[in-house]
Amino acid sequence: MQFDFHSSRSILVERGGSANLAKRIQERGAKSVLIITDPGVLSAGLLNKALPQFKELNLPVQIFSDVQADPPVAVIDSAVKAAQECKADCIVGFGGGSSMDVAKLVALLAPGKETLLDVYGVGMAKGPRLPLILVPTTAGTGSEVTTISIVTVSDSEKKGVVSPQLLPDIALLDAELTLGLPAHVTAATGIDAMVHAIEAFTTKRLKNPVSDCLAKEALRLLAANLHKAVRSGSDIVSRENMLLGACLAGMAFTNAPVAGVHALAYPIGARFHVPHGLSNSLMLGPVMRFNLDVAHAMYAELGQIIKPGLQGSTMEQAAQLSDYLGSLAGELGLPQRLVEVGITANDIDQLATDAMLQTRLLQNSPREITLANAATLYREAL
Repeated sequence: MQFDFHSSRSILVERGGSANLAKRIQERGAKSVLIITDPGVLSAGLLNKALPQFKELNLPVQIFSDVQADPPVAVIDSAVKAAQECKADCIVGFGGGSSMDVAKLVALLAPGKETLLDVYGVGMAKGPRLPLILVPTTAGTGSEVTTISIVTVSDSEKKGVVSPQLLPDIALLDAELTLGLPAHVTAATGIDAMVHAIEAFTTKRLKNPVSDCLAKEALRLLAANLHKAVRSGSDIVSRENMLLGACLAGMAFTNAPVAGVHALAYPIGARFHVPHGLSNSLMLGPVMRFNLDVAHAMYAELGQIIKPGLQGSTMEQAAQLSDYLGSLAGELGLPQRLVEVGITANDIDQLATDAMLQTRLLQNSPREITLANAATLYREAL
């Protein structure tokens, strides 16, 4: 047995903890802070509890709020420039996965020792980086505990920067920030987190017992609380369980990487601007059914966590689970077919071609996915 496990230096779970963000930053000696977020977080007032303490402590803070979903290179460049102009010595990512991904790269690139072109790929980013704190406002990506940032480099391609240098000094999980999150966002990000755990548990490469434990506990929390969280935006217990579940799934998949679902989801997001969690949910059922022959025993094990009481052989239980998860998006009020997000049969070949560029992810699939397989899977999801 041999594996290398990485995670964030400190994970703080505290309701209302974002109100003491400035104090925690000042304790680390910072003199100038850049908070990276998106317009939605800003307009929703999610920073309102955190900002007063910066003024009380006389700690200079600037806000960069131009992050967009699936952030392109131009957003990264602008955020790095903002950090350099205010001489930030601490970066905070406050928001969903895109805001946290941008913040990771800003912390890495603002010192000026590396460029974005230098660090694409696995293990290329060496640092140093600025002190980094990540505060998720959705329960989905787990970016606060992952070694990866995703950048949209063209209309058809995303690239990843993968390095332990991207792990923050603190991941702050404040469930109060997720209260009132719209039902469709709660559903999509929740399924996204489940996909992370499922693919971490069934990955072909770097599967390890620590990630396995985290993936199973993540799925226990997520499956038991997703419907409650979607139904009630004010249920703090289910929201906190979802936030922790997404975090545990993030810890799992950053060490046991995701695979085919993500590889086929990325082109959907890049070309049709479909949110990442929804893209994953649309491809989950087809890819799981495709993997049944080689992964049924693992799927059956997860099935007893997600849907306790499944009966029959491991193959039968795995098939029932894939059907259940394939219909989960529709059950939660999300689009269930690609055609519902504007994709037609004419787009299939291009999507399949784009998916083949995701070699970093495809190599983790328990069953090899060829160009022809990808096209078939997209047609099944259509």
